[in-house]
Amino acid sequence: MNYLNDNNVNGYQTAVQAENEMTLQRYVAAVMRKVYGKMTLGLLLTALISYLVVSSETLLSIMFTNTVTLWIAFAAELGLVIFLSARVDKLSTTTATVLFYLYSALNGITLTPILLAYTGTSVAMTFAITAGTFGAMTFAGYITRQDLSKFGSILFMALIGLIICMLVNLFLQSSTMGWLISCAGVLIFVGLTAWDTQAIKRMCAEADPSMAGKVATMGALTLYLDFINLFLHLLRFFGNRN
Repeated sequence: MNYLNDNNVNGYQTAVQAENEMTLQRYVAAVMRKVYGKMTLGLLLTALISYLVVSSETLLSIMFTNTVTLWIAFAAELGLVIFLSARVDKLSTTTATVLFYLYSALNGITLTPILLAYTGTSVAMTFAITAGTFGAMTFAGYITRQDLSKFGSILFMALIGLIICMLVNLFLQSSTMGWLISCAGVLIFVGLTAWDTQAIKRMCAEADPSMAGKVATMGALTLYLDFINLFLHLLRFFGNRN
């Protein structure tokens, strides 16, 4: 009799655990949908702002006759990322989201000089290639059961090295080094896309539900940055200059 009771108890616990696991999975999936939704809106806003700037002779004139405008936009972007990363816990979900979209809009301005250097067709083609590559890697990072955290430190150190090389090449202006940087950049951000996706998914599962909106915003910002950087490095290979 006790044996039967023990089986019933164990069966009940297993059923409860399974239900809890399913509930958690549905919750994480819902938050991740918000992550991708916000990231997509951020990318669309960036594209819209870039298009408006490129289409306006007045805005282009202001941008290229007064480079201070671009430097202000760059500084504002950097400040927003640092502020969001450091203060997101103390911000409301709405404020954090608005700041993310503001960053996306500013990025549309600062990307304009780069996009103008390439034909519209090649930019669109590179965007499509980036979207396909990003989609495949973020899907892989989402569904894989392998723990990717061990690759995090390697990717981070590689990213630091990439940034240093980019700064050095600003002075060297070496085309060969530029190509090598782009090759490394593609590999690094392909890896970071998968790693960041898994990290965001884990963060969604572990964070307090009251923080879901903020987690979605920070996750969107992280994946947005992965997408933009991957796009810029791929543009070196697939972009046709004007």
